[in-house]
Amino acid sequence: MKTLKDTKIGSSAKVVKIHGEGAIRRRIMDMGITRGVEIRVRKVAPLGDPLEVTVRGYELSLRKSDAAMIEVE
Repeated sequence: MKTLKDTKIGSSAKVVKIHGEGAIRRRIMDMGITRGVEIRVRKVAPLGDPLEVTVRGYELSLRKSDAAMIEVE
């Protein structure tokens, strides 16, 4: 299983599934990250947390723990 956290800088991935439950999963989906959407990893902070991604035409910062819940292909 490959997650968004494992995706290399500058590459894109397609969301397969969002793991997690309740409010955390809902928050990720409210940010526009849903099954089938294309996500591009733009940058990673110097210490590895957070990641900056482009989703649906806008930039978004995600914690590594949240990125680990997003399964991609």
